[in-house]
Amino acid sequence: MKFVTAIIKPYKLNDVREALTGIGVTGITVTEVKGFGRQKGHTEIYRGAEYVVEFLPKIKIEAAIDDQSLDRVVEAIKTAASSGKIGDGKIFVFDLEHVMRIRTGETGNDAL
Repeated sequence: MKFVTAIIKPYKLNDVREALTGIGVTGITVTEVKGFGRQKGHTEIYRGAEYVVEFLPKIKIEAAIDDQSLDRVVEAIKTAASSGKIGDGKIFVFDLEHVMRIRTGETGNDAL
């Protein structure tokens, strides 16, 4: 089992959700986060005052998947989240040792 975490631009969330649903991913967790990478933030003007926005709004998507789905999930996220511009985000993949569905007690792939 794998745990996939993707950090994407907020306006790409629906595209990524639809792509994942389309390949059979049954559940994801979405969190609004802030951060920066190579973008290093940007400058904005508000009420005549200039200020630096160092942490940009992002969306963090997490999904627990079986090993066989990994390549399709990563490719679906990459394709749906890509705009070709800096700040598109990153995808992280972790090994997932154990998972249990609380309601039924199912474990492993059956719990996914």
